[in-house]
Amino acid sequence: MPTAAPILDVTDATFDTAVIAASSARPVVVDFWAGWCAPCRTLGPILEEAVIRHGGVTLAKLDVDANPEVTALFGIQGIPAVKGFRDGRLVAEFVGLQPRAQVERFLAQLAPPPPPPPPPSDEAGLRAAVLAAPDDLTVRRALGALLLGVGRLDEADELLAAARDDQACDGLRARIEIHRGGDPELVALVGDAHDATALRRVIAAIRESDPPLRSQLRRVMLGALAEHPGDPALEALRGELASALF
Repeated sequence: MPTAAPILDVTDATFDTAVIAASSARPVVVDFWAGWCAPCRTLGPILEEAVIRHGGVTLAKLDVDANPEVTALFGIQGIPAVKGFRDGRLVAEFVGLQPRAQVERFLAQLAPPPPPPPPPSDEAGLRAAVLAAPDDLTVRRALGALLLGVGRLDEADELLAAARDDQACDGLRARIEIHRGGDPELVALVGDAHDATALRRVIAAIRESDPPLRSQLRRVMLGALAEHPGDPALEALRGELASALF
């Protein structure tokens, strides 16, 4: 869960520091509101929840009745009015009550969400993460790889089987099958297959193999590619894999 972004009240006196200057460090969203404004009372909690989930922006709330200078400076005529500042400049805005999805899009336009934290590196942490988010394939893959690495093949297989449609998980299961086969050369081959050079050796083995090993090695390759989407060095191997298979 992203770290909660600050939510603060700003005034005519603090606006330059809390909004304009602060937006050089991280984007600031200003909610122009008033206590008598019913749409403001509806939008306010939506904004606050969205900002906390986003984790990459600050929300500054300004009461237009109590702060006429900033209100006049930005020509506020209708509220709620929401303005986004980045690097000291106004870069995005909207007026009126908006649905939650639109607010989320507004925040994403202002500042992309921060990347999720890396998964834990220890077994206990990974198991807790899988229990907390069973659909999170990143932690499931990481725990499966850890269990495979220490030779706990049945545990790894059971864990990964719950995501059998995920290519990366299936690639790990193919490695488990090869480990169970007991051929030390093949075990070493798939155990080292984490970069383009090693994966080319897997492709060479595919050319020389008969089913079912050919199918297992193909799954190892597809799993490795799925674990690193967009990696140019690995994406270049797709053509070599296709040539080896067909």
